Amino acid sequence: MGSSRSKVVDKLVEVRFHGRGGQGTVVASEALAMALAKEGKWVQTFPEYGVERRGAPVTAFTRISKGRIYLRCKIYEPDHVVILDPTLIEAVDVTSGLKNGGYIIVNSDKPPEHFKFSKEFKVRTIDATGIALKYGLGSQAAPIVNTAILGSFSKITGLVGIDALLDAIEEKAPLKKKANVKAAREAYEKAKA
Repeated sequence: MGSSRSKVVDKLVEVRFHGRGGQGTVVASEALAMALAKEGKWVQTFPEYGVERRGAPVTAFTRISKGRIYLRCKIYEPDHVVILDPTLIEAVDVTSGLKNGGYIIVNSDKPPEHFKFSKEFKVRTIDATGIALKYGLGSQAAPIVNTAILGSFSKITGLVGIDALLDAIEEKAPLKKKANVKAAREAYEKAKA
């Protein structure tokens, strides 16, 4: 099933989340930070809002380190990018500043090859929408995909252990805590590292 422990973080790692209002983008960033803190890592998380309304693009940031984090700015050169809504790929430069070799994790039922990103990046997809719908997270028209995408993030990057992540999701999810945990676990098991 995979290790429940995460990699040792030797340097500052920065993750940028791209989603739309109502998908749980900010909660995903916060739950990831909470899980990492449970593992003894130093973390920082914060959102950047544009127009504050459902469906509008939202960006959230998470920094991970083995020591104090002194930076206090948005992330311009992320190590990894998480995309909760694939329609943002056409609307926003989601790869802006992404470091070579970084992961792009996309919520999509399409294979990674479908997306025409630079070969410098490692693209992975997970059908977080399908998983969210299966567990009744959000509505049919607006599924909340954040916990499923986090489960895949854990497996793909190895930066956070699944056990700490599931604990954080159970604490952080405002509703349907067990369903959110199951969605994250399923995405973890389906993700390809």
